[in-house]
Amino acid sequence: MYRLLEKGDEEPVASLLTGKVSSGMTRRLPSTVVSDLAEIVGHEHVITDPDCLLVYESDGLTAYRRPPRAVVLPSSTEEISAVVGLLHSNGIEVIPRGAGTGLSGGALATPEGVIVGTARMNRILKIDVENRIAIAQPGVINARLTEATNPYGLYYAPDPSSQSACTLGGNVAENSGGPHCLKYGVTARYVTGLTVVLAGGRIVELGGVGRDPYTTLDLVGLFVGSEGCFGIATEIELRLLPITEGVRTLLGIFESVESAGRAVTKIIASGLMPAAVEIVDGPTIEAVEASVFAAGYPLEAGAALVIEFDGTDAGLDLDADRAEQCCLEEGAIEVQRATDPEHRTKLWRARKKAFGAMGRIAPDLLVQDATVPRTKLPEVLAGIDDIGNRYGLKIANVFHAGDGNLHPNILFDRQNQNELELVERASKEIMQLCVDAGGTITGEHGVGVDKRQYMTLVHGPAELEAMAAAKRVFDPDSLFNPGKVLPAVEVKGATDTAKILAIGE
Repeated sequence: MYRLLEKGDEEPVASLLTGKVSSGMTRRLPSTVVSDLAEIVGHEHVITDPDCLLVYESDGLTAYRRPPRAVVLPSSTEEISAVVGLLHSNGIEVIPRGAGTGLSGGALATPEGVIVGTARMNRILKIDVENRIAIAQPGVINARLTEATNPYGLYYAPDPSSQSACTLGGNVAENSGGPHCLKYGVTARYVTGLTVVLAGGRIVELGGVGRDPYTTLDLVGLFVGSEGCFGIATEIELRLLPITEGVRTLLGIFESVESAGRAVTKIIASGLMPAAVEIVDGPTIEAVEASVFAAGYPLEAGAALVIEFDGTDAGLDLDADRAEQCCLEEGAIEVQRATDPEHRTKLWRARKKAFGAMGRIAPDLLVQDATVPRTKLPEVLAGIDDIGNRYGLKIANVFHAGDGNLHPNILFDRQNQNELELVERASKEIMQLCVDAGGTITGEHGVGVDKRQYMTLVHGPAELEAMAAAKRVFDPDSLFNPGKVLPAVEVKGATDTAKILAIGE
């Protein structure tokens, strides 16, 4: 059922941005609960020291901060089951966490919550070469799976830009994408089975190769992308692909991000299917080239376009030629081609390391994740630039242009209260701009805390209630990652003291 909140109980976004929620709102766990947790996972794997808990006060979106009551680090399905059972029996909320690289505040603690981390569950349990399947624990780093399967001529396709740090469990929770999702799709396409710990510590098996997905409900598909609100995946069965025969990588340099956007539309409209098409704008190029990640991009460029084709060698050069021509027709200043693997890595460096270089521009950033139709890219990018100018905010863009998945980075200083208010207003305008262009509020980062207030821009009451009903099936007492994804909405006709309907609670 819905739960009514008292007016004012819904925590404002601005208070999360300032980090003020960290002060005096986190209670220590009862000593008996701490002792019982230690019996399950070992004393060294239960973290309660306030200084150590600061490490877990945010995910990759550091604008939102709040330390948990405690952090527990199990090492197996059985330990996670016991930990969840213990916490839920005491009415304590569980916040699942992988590597903490998420960009929507999805791993942000609640005032009463305990983080259950999967960092110790980092083993690849099986590589089935014949069936092109791997089974891994959730704490396995994304890139490590490809490293382990490369000797067999296989690889794992989803490649978030944080793949050298992010974990498979977090990828499942967020249904993560990456630069190559244009051709190969996002995480959901590759998850064939899951072992999951549900509310109260129940262990269930969902899907699995050899089980007919057409004769049962697709619970794997429902769970992938549920952002830790349904339970914790403890074993993940994944589909692998054969390594492609050839790769061609191009770098187009443009005077403006709008002209680069037009080139993207022309490339796709011409019938080409690149594996990846990525845009890096001028401010991002400046930040990267001033950092240890410098890739040799010209500082005077308004934007750079990274284009990659892969597959059978025959025909790749022709595809690259056609893509280069599209770039030149849309005003590219120059188009480079990678001459060897090292050169390819260099051309990708500015895109892959962009977020790491943003700290040179401002101490904080709020990255958005709206997705728009490709044909709308030029006008939406111009609109985002206008929003930044009107509010006097620096906005850097680096994103998956091939599928219109924008990543405008609003750069600011959270110590500046006036700037915080401008960031919140600008963020809302960017979301509205993208929705009005026929887009949606997230392409791969998830909703988490950051975007739950925007869910009503794209979903009506019936859709939101259906989502809430699905959560109640998996988590009837809302003890898994509460306050994420589903928004609080106003109840028409309610009294002044009970106006907010917290669907996500």
